[in-house]
Amino acid sequence: MTSTNTSYDRTEFLPRLQKWARSFGFQQLGVSDIDLSQAEQHLNDWLAAGFHGEMQFMERHGSLRTHPEQLLPGTIRVITLRMDYWPSGAEDAWQVIDNDQLGFVSRYALGRDYHKLMRKRLLRLSEAIAKEVGPMGYRVFTDSAPVMEKALAEKSGLGWIGKHTNVLNRQHGSYFFLGEIYTDLPLPLTEPVSDHCGSCSACIDICPTQAIVAPYKLDARRCISYLTIELRGSIPVEFRKAMGNRIYGCDDCQLVCPWNKFAQHTHEMAFEPRDGLDAPRLAALFCWDEATFLSRLEGSPIRRIGYECWLRNIAVALGNAQSSPEVLAALNARRDDPSELVREHVQWAIAQHALSSAGHDRAQ
Repeated sequence: MTSTNTSYDRTEFLPRLQKWARSFGFQQLGVSDIDLSQAEQHLNDWLAAGFHGEMQFMERHGSLRTHPEQLLPGTIRVITLRMDYWPSGAEDAWQVIDNDQLGFVSRYALGRDYHKLMRKRLLRLSEAIAKEVGPMGYRVFTDSAPVMEKALAEKSGLGWIGKHTNVLNRQHGSYFFLGEIYTDLPLPLTEPVSDHCGSCSACIDICPTQAIVAPYKLDARRCISYLTIELRGSIPVEFRKAMGNRIYGCDDCQLVCPWNKFAQHTHEMAFEPRDGLDAPRLAALFCWDEATFLSRLEGSPIRRIGYECWLRNIAVALGNAQSSPEVLAALNARRDDPSELVREHVQWAIAQHALSSAGHDRAQ
């Protein structure tokens, strides 16, 4: 049911709403309508190409993703919000990537999982709105339902979807989380912004696995973030060398983006690095048993991939590392790991070091 409350001045209310959003820890708020027909065509084409790989949830919900009013009947507006996550206390990303004895974790995942934090803030903001305007229908989302969050962020003016398919903001780059409030409140719309990628192809050129197959088109099956986070089986051999030491996600396309020189550090202590995950030694991580994994990563988004995939990812990174007694000992300690998945990747890693050693011996 659509809200019939008209006792507030809609034009004057939006600036107040944006001010409230900042008080709850968000850096920007926008409002969009629910017409996602253009995004729907793009999504259908992407799914038809099979670019979603094993992410069956992308096609499971039919039209719910592109029709907000089907997900929450009565929805006529979507309030979109962004929250910066770039941690000020983290080791330099490129220095970590260039040190093959260390593991690289995507900078969004160094601290606590953002889902609960953002959801609480979105609920508090929604309650503040309802207190001001009276009864209204609403539901909050933080990557928790079939929601086209990037398309909605673009429509509401939070930024534009760049060639790497992340949302970009001219003043803040792309290091931010997105959240949404579906509502039946007839709020005024905020204006979209234009695309400012221009002729730049830095993100396309740097991608280690060439996952950005064309501007604005990502084949997730090739993406290191997909391979280390979403994929549950064996990582295709063709991508293992290119993964380098990236053990959870990949930030290369964002790190090289010129707009991220304007990125702001987060003010949320929850997003600052925990347990040295900004520059961890691979061999040390590979020694964790499952109880340590669960304990050290409690409240972390990394935990959702599970212990087995965590070891799988580290095994690949150790296979790409320069040989050392520490690296070889770590791999040999898991040569007979109970997990077939882990054993397969450990065997591959050990074989890489054998090949490297044989090549070195021939060169002597």
